[in-house]
Amino acid sequence: MAAAAKVAELLDRYDLSLTDVEVREAPCERRVYETRNRRRIPLDECIGAIAEFCDCRVWREKDAAGEVRYVFFGLASDIEAAHYLTELIDSAVRAELGRYKTSPEYRQFRHQERHLANASFALGMVASIADKLAAMKAERDQMKNSTGRGLVVLKTAVVDSEFEKLDLKLRTVDRPSRMIAPEAYDAGGVAGASLAINPAIRQR
Repeated sequence: MAAAAKVAELLDRYDLSLTDVEVREAPCERRVYETRNRRRIPLDECIGAIAEFCDCRVWREKDAAGEVRYVFFGLASDIEAAHYLTELIDSAVRAELGRYKTSPEYRQFRHQERHLANASFALGMVASIADKLAAMKAERDQMKNSTGRGLVVLKTAVVDSEFEKLDLKLRTVDRPSRMIAPEAYDAGGVAGASLAINPAIRQR
C-alpha cells in the first residue's frame, strides 16, 4: 500500500496548489465505474473507503440492463483517481484470487466449499484494503488541516453542496450477513495488505 500514498500525495499537492476561490468555483463531475455484474460483489465493501480516500461521494445504481455500477461525484481530479483505484483494486482481487486457487491451502477445501472460500478470500482482501485506505486518509487530513487553511472542510462543503443540487433519491440498503471461511478470509487479508498501487493516474 506504500504506492497508495503516492496517489494521495499527487492529489494533495494539487489541492494545496489551488486557492480557496478556485476550490469553491471548481465544477463537480460524475465518473461511472461499470461492474458488469447484476449482483453484489466484494468490491461493495471497499467502494466507500475509496471514495472517502479520494474526497468524493459515491453511490450504487443499476443501468438499463440491470447491471450494477458505481457513480463517483466530486472534483475532476478526485473522481479520476477514485475510478483508477477502483479499477486497480477490482483487477487485483481477481488476480490474487486466481493465485489463491492454486495454493495448497485452497485445495484443502472440498469442492462444495470452494465457492464460499472464493467469496471469503475476496471479502478479506477488500476489507484489508479498506482499512488501510481509511487509516491513510486520516493521516492525510490531519496533515492538510495543520496548514491552517481548513482545506478538508472547504472541499467537503463544496462537494456536498453540489451533491445536494442533484436531488437524488438515494436510500440505504441493509446488507445481509455473510458466511465466511475464516482461513480464506485471512488469506485475502494478507493479500490486501501487500497490494501495491501504481501511482500513474491516466489523463482523460
